[in-house]
Amino acid sequence: MSTHGWCRVSRWSAPGRVNLIGEHVDYAQGLCLPFALAERTVVEAAVRSDGRFTARSDAEGGGVDLALDDVGPGSPAGWAGYAAGVLWALRDAGHPVGGMDLTVTATVPLGAGLSSSAALECAVAVAADELFGLGLPRDELARACVRAENEVVGAATGGMDQAAALLCTAGHALLLDTRDGSTRQVPFAPADDGLAVLVIDTRVRHDLADGQYGARRAAVEKASAALGMPSLRDATPADLEGLDADLLPRARHIVSEIARVGEVVALLDAGRLRDIGPLLDASHASLARDYAVSCAELDLAVQVARDAGALGARMTGGGFGGSAIALVPVERIDAVTDAVRAAFARAGLTAPEVRTAEPSAGAGRDD
Repeated sequence: MSTHGWCRVSRWSAPGRVNLIGEHVDYAQGLCLPFALAERTVVEAAVRSDGRFTARSDAEGGGVDLALDDVGPGSPAGWAGYAAGVLWALRDAGHPVGGMDLTVTATVPLGAGLSSSAALECAVAVAADELFGLGLPRDELARACVRAENEVVGAATGGMDQAAALLCTAGHALLLDTRDGSTRQVPFAPADDGLAVLVIDTRVRHDLADGQYGARRAAVEKASAALGMPSLRDATPADLEGLDADLLPRARHIVSEIARVGEVVALLDAGRLRDIGPLLDASHASLARDYAVSCAELDLAVQVARDAGALGARMTGGGFGGSAIALVPVERIDAVTDAVRAAFARAGLTAPEVRTAEPSAGAGRDD
């Protein structure tokens, strides 16, 4: 803990996340299975008495200094909107939130599909909750973070990333039912089975506010409306047969992906982690073909990892770049890593960054 002028400055942090399976279904009332990463975004925060919000980041150029009353949809633009938007959402919900000074440092890679945005939002949320004595439950903090991203930043994301950053526990994946908000901690400790989850950052950066993510969400909502359903959560493959050709593959991904989450959870509950590989493979195929959110670099990483000994692999995150994950026997970690890097070099691509993902704890106080 340190001091900043006359204000007391403290530290909070929130993790990035990997979604083991259940991609692009959080806005369709589906099931997701993320786990938190060891990489975290840290905020040093202090209360201001003048109703202003300031923020600076070691990873982003520039900073912001504006009145809290000026925060709202579209303001501030850029990365600071994720942080300031949380304060706006809490205030809009009637909570007594005032001005804040914020300094951000992060080890969650930006744009890598590991939810650096939600890590920032959730670190700010737990800081504000404590600094202003709100005492809010984590699910309410998560809703504020989602509103920040949807309404202030303008990215039409669901709630999986924020729930993961706030609710995950070490050694577990979080089964999140986005229809009713219920959660369950599912044991997930790959090292205990002689396995590791590799995260392969393709270094292709994406921006979820650029319209592609929103277009997929709009297609899903249009499909559910065409079927006369509130969501695709309970739709069956047979229900989809009458959909227009442009909506059918998008809806087919949602329905099949939700089913795959249930199958993976059943295998994990049965202690059969090694058997989930084919379901990871099927998820990637669905995301690449039916949902069209993969890219050449992700497809290459996934295929090469499998060929080098991964039990299964898939893209993770919103797509259009970012990261892939591979479930790998520990004795094959070096072989898979070397094979992926060599394949990228042969293709003339930027060298990927490969790291091991350890299921870790959610957001909290850092000092």
